[in-house]
Amino acid sequence: MDFVEVRVQAPAELSDILVAELAEVGYDTFEDNDEGFCAYIDEDKFSADAIAEVMSRYEGQGELTYEHRVITRQNWNSEWEKNFQPLVIADKVSVRAPFHEARPDLQYEIVIMPRMSFGTGHHDTTALMITNQLDIDHQGKRVLDMGCGTGILAVMAVHLGASYVLAVDVEPWTAENAADNAAENNVQDKVEARLGDITALEGEEPFDIILANINRNVLLEDMGAYGQYLKPGCPILFSGFYEEDLALIRAAAEAQGLRYESHRTQNHWVSAIFRQP
Repeated sequence: MDFVEVRVQAPAELSDILVAELAEVGYDTFEDNDEGFCAYIDEDKFSADAIAEVMSRYEGQGELTYEHRVITRQNWNSEWEKNFQPLVIADKVSVRAPFHEARPDLQYEIVIMPRMSFGTGHHDTTALMITNQLDIDHQGKRVLDMGCGTGILAVMAVHLGASYVLAVDVEPWTAENAADNAAENNVQDKVEARLGDITALEGEEPFDIILANINRNVLLEDMGAYGQYLKPGCPILFSGFYEEDLALIRAAAEAQGLRYESHRTQNHWVSAIFRQP
């Protein structure tokens, strides 16, 4: 399926508000840029009236313009090849596409071809999750990457010593992309990519680590299931929400018996670590 890109030019403080607003009406992928951000939604879910209504609420609160275009699945690779730049996370992790030069001077390297999937490390939430992963013992662990996108967190988990990672996403091309990226990084024997939502875990034994970089609403909806699939004493890493939503996420997690440990922030985004007692 094709999808719609909405390119928004707005001041930074207004961009944060607009991202939250657009997430409420179905946009599930966002990429920051120097002028504002881009938001993405499946073409069949796009409504010009809905986005106009959101934007109209903030007229007069700063320079605000937007435009949209349809991007076909076939054009996605060429779009990323033009715009995807290599980056370094926490001075330890190189994230690059296959056409970029390697960084042997860094401790870890992840090679990602994003195609139509979200999660190249450029978004604050992915970078925050990887930074938090660096503080978690993955050695010999069984890991769940829920809402895996490109599979970048799953690959990172194996680089950190995980023995098995189940990478789950609701989009067919995303599950395919995660599997391809696992192969690109020579960890395909330890990463299983599976199509589905939280119900795809039925029958699974609890995991040693859960990684869930999705969005606030999905995290809240599925919070009741996370404790069921996390072993006692083990960590779960959340991201995909803003600082102002941390209290809501924390209340929902603690209501399920999860214990808050810490969180990191970057450009108002959060990645928080909780633990099963």
